[in-house]
Amino acid sequence: MHLFSKRKQSMPTRACIYYKPFTIAFAICSFAAGTLSAAQADTIDPPHVGEPQGELTLRKAYSYALVNSPRLAGYAIDIRIAEAETLQSGLLPNPELEVEAEEFGGSDETSGFDNAESTVLLSQLLELGGKRKHRVKTAKLSEDVSRFAYEQARMLLLTEVSKAFISVLAAQEQLELLQKNAKLASEALDGAKTRVESGEASPLEQLKAQSVLASEEISARQAERKLDAARRQLAELYGSDDPKFSHVSGKLRQSIQLPTQLSLKQTLERHPEMLRWAALLEQHRQVVALEESKAIPDLTVGVGLKHFNGDDNLSGVVQFSVPLPLFDRNQGNIRKAREELGKAHENSRAIRINALVALTSTHRKLEFLRDEVENIERNLLSSSQSVQEKTWRAYQEGKASYLEVIDAQRMFAEARIRHTETLVEYNKAFFELEALAGRPLSEINSNENNEYEKF
Repeated sequence: MHLFSKRKQSMPTRACIYYKPFTIAFAICSFAAGTLSAAQADTIDPPHVGEPQGELTLRKAYSYALVNSPRLAGYAIDIRIAEAETLQSGLLPNPELEVEAEEFGGSDETSGFDNAESTVLLSQLLELGGKRKHRVKTAKLSEDVSRFAYEQARMLLLTEVSKAFISVLAAQEQLELLQKNAKLASEALDGAKTRVESGEASPLEQLKAQSVLASEEISARQAERKLDAARRQLAELYGSDDPKFSHVSGKLRQSIQLPTQLSLKQTLERHPEMLRWAALLEQHRQVVALEESKAIPDLTVGVGLKHFNGDDNLSGVVQFSVPLPLFDRNQGNIRKAREELGKAHENSRAIRINALVALTSTHRKLEFLRDEVENIERNLLSSSQSVQEKTWRAYQEGKASYLEVIDAQRMFAEARIRHTETLVEYNKAFFELEALAGRPLSEINSNENNEYEKF
């Protein structure tokens, strides 16, 4: 599974980092047009309509989100709107039919229609200066901008699905762990009551056991509410307000290689946001060309017939008209278009700089979290587990109380919860980095390996 899936002309393959949470099957297509190829069959499930039931995997969550999420509907409509504008921009102006009658309704010879003259004229506006060509190119670039915006929105949606899925998975594990702690605390209370009744322990031990049980039950209920909130957040992403799935299935911990910052930065040119800005800049250039072409006046050509009632004769009529660009040469609109192009260029630079900064900071965050996970596993988890095992042996030998066993168990559980929370943070940062790179990180690693093998 990956945050991205291959499409016909671009988007690489998949992703890898040190603790790869899930390999995310991002259904990002190459940004020209086209559909998912057969090679992608293993990266994302077929479309699902309705509510997921039973077990929910990350791939199924992607599929439901892509089909059912209301977030993408508006972007799809924007594409169709842009296509309609392209159609309209390429249409020729309609010809005009003009009918004129004169020399009637006056006095003397012109009092009736005997000497009237009538003219029928058909005229056509001829656009000069390449106006129609620039207008069509501008509209087609608007289509590209809309399509890249859709790809970006889809990528962000699947990133959110990935992060929400991770939250549900972690909440499930934490609830299970805290419920086990509550069960152990209940057993400890039963044991304490038995010892107090037999006189082997003081009533204080029973009170302590009751306090521990109450604390564990509160923690378990809080975990239940946290899981419910996480489930609803995930369901909202595929267009539901009441999740029907029973549980999610996946792993938090997998070993993955983290690409270098340099290789990540080199992927920016193919990112949908960068491609959208490239199309937007070209669109602004076409707008400048279109406004400049409007300085060239259009020609109206007309042909027709003129009828003379007096002698019942016909004559041809040819008409040419063109506005004289003495005052309005579209200077203001040309200047406006040029300024907007300059503004778009600066905005594009700012977006690129922000993307580079985000890539660098997220990469460093992942490196830090990787080290933190290793440290927790190497020190905190191992030591707390050792304390738990030794305390249990001491309890079996009569050298430790059951409350001490519970305390050791709680310490180990807290270490596991911290480990899970750090893995969740790592996973979410991983998904964010994949979205910032605009392609699967495993493909970036693959390219790096190929370049290395060439040497």
